[in-house]
Order: sequence, then structure tokens, then C-alpha cells
Amino acid sequence: MRLGPLGRCAAAMITPFTEDGALDPAGAERLAGHLTRRGGCDALVVNGTTGESPTTSDGEKATLVRAVKGAVGDDALVVAGVGTADTRHSVELARSAQQAGADGLLVVTPYYSRPTQEAITRHLLTVADATELPVMLYDIPARTGDGTALSLDALRRLAEHPRIVAVKDCSFDLLKAGLVLAETGLAYYSGSEELNLPLLAIGGSGVVSTAANVAGPQVRAVLDAYAAGETETAARRHLALLPLVSALTGSVPGTVAVKALFRAAGLPGGPVRPPLLPAGPELTEQLATELRAALTAAT
Repeated sequence: MRLGPLGRCAAAMITPFTEDGALDPAGAERLAGHLTRRGGCDALVVNGTTGESPTTSDGEKATLVRAVKGAVGDDALVVAGVGTADTRHSVELARSAQQAGADGLLVVTPYYSRPTQEAITRHLLTVADATELPVMLYDIPARTGDGTALSLDALRRLAEHPRIVAVKDCSFDLLKAGLVLAETGLAYYSGSEELNLPLLAIGGSGVVSTAANVAGPQVRAVLDAYAAGETETAARRHLALLPLVSALTGSVPGTVAVKALFRAAGLPGGPVRPPLLPAGPELTEQLATELRAALTAAT
């Protein structure tokens, strides 16, 4: 495994809300401590998709970064999602995240307006120029559209920027990832749980994991086994987690699934914000069953 600049096992952290839907900073502090001190995570990604960033205000985003960083201190890195479809807005969010104490930035490719590769590259370079923080690019064409998938040429060019250091890869394109790993110094983090181990095998540095919210030690155990050269153990642990991964990302978004499990376990989470809908009792029980099985099988 390459040594990653932004941790190894990062949870794509949910954003806790109170029962009336307001931001819950105290809950976020409690959850951040749980994920890092008991959950095996050495980094937390906040204000991302799993964190319901499309429905939180700029002020709430900054408050969340301050709360989470205050809770974990030097025990973990805090990476703040700042990507939007508007370059100026992304720059503002990046500067706000730096002021709030973030250790790094996660910047998704601009979506909806379908910019060219040149426009995408300039957008990402502009955000990287806006602060002194290291930047993790977010390549996720399933959510941003195939036209905004980062091309190999764009990644080569972006890798030349001194603060662009990593990629969260949800492209499902191991060929592209392998070529970037071979030709640049970018660190690759798997954002698609089913590809965690395959990406490690070609030089990945770690994961940004939704499953780590509920099974952090088990996700971390795959990384630890692989780093120790215990590839059979890593494969067994990886395969044992796949039914849980399927349950978390199958019929509902991962945010909905994680918050349902947290509610059942008495952990901070609260409701999801519209347009998301909460999981019903039947789905919650199914998720809990898969989680119990995964925790048993992955030991």
C-alpha cells in the first residue's frame, strides 16, 4: 500500500440532525469520537454525499467542520467536502472549511452543466489555488454524469498541482486508476466499497467508506491485513463485508441506511432531510441482520 496523505480508513460521515431537523453539533462531536476512538477511522470526510451536503447551508457546513475537528483534535484528519456546480461557491466553501479547521478538502467534479474537460480542470485548479489545504479530487460519474468523469489527461495535469494529492475513486474504471497510479504521485482512495481490496491491490492508499460508519473496525481490518501481506485474510474479510455493502447501497441511499442503523443503536444521527425518506421498520431490521452477520463473519 502507498502511504496516503489523508489517512487510510476514512469514514464518509453522516451529518447528525436533531429530531426537528436542525444540525446537531453535539451529536456530531459524539459521533466523531466514536468513529475515531472505537471505530478504527483515522480520517473523517464531512459534508459529502453521505453527509447530506446538498441540503445543508454554508453556515451549517462550517459549524460541522468546527465541531468534528474540535472533537477529534490530532487523533484524526478531517476532510471537508466543498464541491459544487459553481466555481465561486466552491472557492468560498474551501476557504470557509480552512478557517473552520479542516485538514483537507474533497472536491467533486462540477455537475449538471456538463462542462468540458478543460473547464472541469480549470474549476478544480481554481479551488486548489484558493487555500493551503491538500485536495482530494472526487471522480464519481454515476452522480455527476459521464461527461464529467475525469479523463486520464485531466488527471495527469491535475496531478502537477502541489496541493492536489489524492483521488476518491468512484469511477469503476480500474484501468484508468491503474494508469494514474503508474504515471503520477496521486494517492487513490476507494469510494466504492466493492472495489476496496482490488484498488489496494494495484497501489491504492485507503478508503473513503460509508460502511465505516457502522463497521469501521471491520473495514480497517481489511486494510491492516493487506498492509501486513496477509492477502488471503484480507480477501476473506473483504468478501465477508460485501453482503453488508449490498444492503447499505442497494434499495436506498447509504445515508438513509446508516441513519436507520444509528437510530436502532442509539447513536447520533436523527432524521434525513427531504427529499430523502427514512427507512421503514422492515428495511431497518434487514439492515440490522446484515450488519450483525457482517460483524460476525469479518472477525
